[in-house]
Amino acid sequence: MMKTAVGWHIELEFEEDNHRTRAAALVRLPDGNEVRAHGYASRHPSDSQQPRVGEEIAGARAMNELAMNLLTKAHDEIDEASGRTSHPLT
Repeated sequence: MMKTAVGWHIELEFEEDNHRTRAAALVRLPDGNEVRAHGYASRHPSDSQQPRVGEEIAGARAMNELAMNLLTKAHDEIDEASGRTSHPLT
């Protein structure tokens, strides 16, 4: 039996200002669909500027939303193909 290797590349882009970081996540699936998500982080005025930390938080939140969007997409496809309601383990 031959195994097929599949890879997904997730793109993350960041926009930052003095107090807020926005992350946009995108994954292009082999079927041609794209799934997108966003995450945000805010810096408290008394915190020092650490752009990397804002990127990590905003990026993690975007990837978490991306994961939930992928789960929803997969369950919608299961429901459509089976004619029944699937139960996500979330």
